[in-house]
Amino acid sequence: MNEETALRRAREHALAMPLDEIDVSDPELFRQGVAHPYFARLRRDAPVHWQPAGYFGAYWSVTRFQDIMAVDTNHADFSSDWRRGGISIVDVPPARQLPMFIAMDPPRHDEERKAVAPIVAPANLARLSGTIRERVVDILDHLPRGEPFDWVERVSIELTTRMLATLFDFPFEDRRLLAHWSNVATYSPPETKPESWAWRDGELRACLEYFTRLWNERVNAPPSSDLVSMLAHSPATRHMTPEEYLGNLTLLIVGGNDTTRNSISGGLLFLDRNPGEWAKLRADPKLVPGAVSEIIRYQTPLAHMRRTAVRDVELGGRRIREGDKVVMWYVSGNRDDAVIEDADAFRVDRARPRQHLSFGFGIHRCVGNRLAEMQLTILLEEMLARDLRVEVIGEPERVTSSFINGYKHLVARIAG
Repeated sequence: MNEETALRRAREHALAMPLDEIDVSDPELFRQGVAHPYFARLRRDAPVHWQPAGYFGAYWSVTRFQDIMAVDTNHADFSSDWRRGGISIVDVPPARQLPMFIAMDPPRHDEERKAVAPIVAPANLARLSGTIRERVVDILDHLPRGEPFDWVERVSIELTTRMLATLFDFPFEDRRLLAHWSNVATYSPPETKPESWAWRDGELRACLEYFTRLWNERVNAPPSSDLVSMLAHSPATRHMTPEEYLGNLTLLIVGGNDTTRNSISGGLLFLDRNPGEWAKLRADPKLVPGAVSEIIRYQTPLAHMRRTAVRDVELGGRRIREGDKVVMWYVSGNRDDAVIEDADAFRVDRARPRQHLSFGFGIHRCVGNRLAEMQLTILLEEMLARDLRVEVIGEPERVTSSFINGYKHLVARIAG
């Protein structure tokens, strides 16, 4: 069954089923690419929706743009703290929770975030732009002609791991380890498979051991502009526990890999499925910055962020209790027609393209958003400069996750 047929059936099912049976946390909805009809039903009929028996347990779904903003900017009532459950709908066992600054509340969050903020300061982004362009050119010029290839593997992962290696000053020949550790960090095994948790623990220990060697090198050297050195020398992070170091590493790896990687993959898919939008870009390359924002909105590479209520609070006319899990579905808010005109359409020339939720709001807004946009911008610019038209072959293979909204494989071929 192709995705178009699957979506049509999902729309019928979403409209017919009882509200209390809708569980948008089911990873299968994302693997099959059919989650959006269920979110549309919730936005219409139950924008703040209680699901007592979801795939990952009981939780509230917040699905409208304005309600999501209200939660995301209210850290007094809705906590990100890892000790309360953190940022994912998955209830990671307490012994396996990793402290990281995105899963902290102020003031600790603010102090640790400041330690790495210089990596995306305007001057550093300007310095990185030339490096990104060199790598994009190299990747595009070495794509096979006349035969299918995996865009995820050859472009999306390759570009993002090269960039991550630069940001960490990580040994370039080992850069694919970063993509592997990103996948491991976002993998949540079923509770019925303790052996899978043990495997995950072992892989993350290997990550920590590798980066501990880098830490020991950098902490005894003068401060430099890479992320490990920033963490090693900042007063806010130089005395981290190993668990906190690993937590912040995985945060930076996932943030630098999965989000940009899946936007690059989604961007190709959307332009292939909407050839008129690609034609607009070819006719007017000045539309590229807006197209980048539209790709990031339309893909929404992180489908949700979770908060935990620290006290009883009302939202959208519903009473949320202290301790309840509250899930902000960015992937739904980005399709809210009440805020974004014709939100289900992909348009590279939107009047307000930066009006989206993909980077979050408030104190937890994505620290690397400008770097992600820069990589996508340069990729589109170089594709247009070559008049490089890439067509997708068959259906995408998506990740089975309701957190990472992305792609395992996307088979493509250079046209013409």
